[in-house]
Amino acid sequence: MPLDKKQRQAFRDLARDTRGIDVETYARFDKDPLEPLIGLGRADAPLAFFGRDPGRDEVKYGEPFIGSGGQIVRKVLYRHLHGEPMPDFEAGRALSRDYFWINTVPYKPIGNKAWSMQVKRRFHPLMRRLLIDGWHGREIITLGREAFLWFGIEQPKAVREALEQFWQRDDRFDASIEVDLQTDGGTARRFRLHPLPHPSPLNQTWFKRFPGLLEARLSALAPV
Repeated sequence: MPLDKKQRQAFRDLARDTRGIDVETYARFDKDPLEPLIGLGRADAPLAFFGRDPGRDEVKYGEPFIGSGGQIVRKVLYRHLHGEPMPDFEAGRALSRDYFWINTVPYKPIGNKAWSMQVKRRFHPLMRRLLIDGWHGREIITLGREAFLWFGIEQPKAVREALEQFWQRDDRFDASIEVDLQTDGGTARRFRLHPLPHPSPLNQTWFKRFPGLLEARLSALAPV
């Protein structure tokens, strides 16, 4: 599901005044640093994957969840659906059509550091609208703390505290929590978050366990 002209321009206008976009990486691949990297997928997709922000490979290919972390997600997803290993890159890439893929901010930051709260707040209304108006599902797998706590931005204190407390639970990667989001125009929807750790090799505590944790989520949310 591509962005419409008005949505695309709104992202470009915000990006034009955003410091910290890794313009050198965009230039290396002859890509426009103002163009948002948003996968989206089918509006009726049963499941959404919500990550932190794009990396180098996402810039190269022009879509999210294509880099090393995204490849782990896609390999587990492919095996879950087909019962066999993902044969190649393009087979994993084809999964983009059937699920809703979205990040906190659709631009690669310098040094792959998480975007500041100021930048996440700037893009939050646009990303929020994509979830509320652009997708009909409610089940969201979030990847990492930054992605999970994004759902507390611009929320009442009680909601932010509930999300923070949930993240401290020992069973956070098995349990789920519901949260309401609302557009600036007043449209509101309830989503159910299913958090997982970020699938990065740097996350040594959880990296080896990630495939099993994701498979458990998929078995519950997307039975084949």
